[in-house]
Amino acid sequence: MTFDARLRINDRVATIELKGELDAKTAPQFHETITSAAQAGSVELVIRAEHLTYLSSAGLRSLVFARQHMGDGTRIAVVGAADSVARTIRLAGFDYSIDLVDA
Repeated sequence: MTFDARLRINDRVATIELKGELDAKTAPQFHETITSAAQAGSVELVIRAEHLTYLSSAGLRSLVFARQHMGDGTRIAVVGAADSVARTIRLAGFDYSIDLVDA
């Protein structure tokens, strides 16, 4: 499945819509999108994950990358993650660094 990461910024809130599988192959594209959101001075990052079908360990590292690049004062929310994706985030304990939100 193809991967897509689309960024919108509105009132310093960055929203990234993910589609497909976030893994070692697609993580660089996600990192570029995160970098763009951080450079725009966003104070909140919303990751729409309704269409994210798989999150590998490289994908988890991408969320850590997001946490590091957005800064400690920036709220990061993953919205609408499928059960398997949310479970991966919780098993890694990363749900303490971001907000997991139902859609």
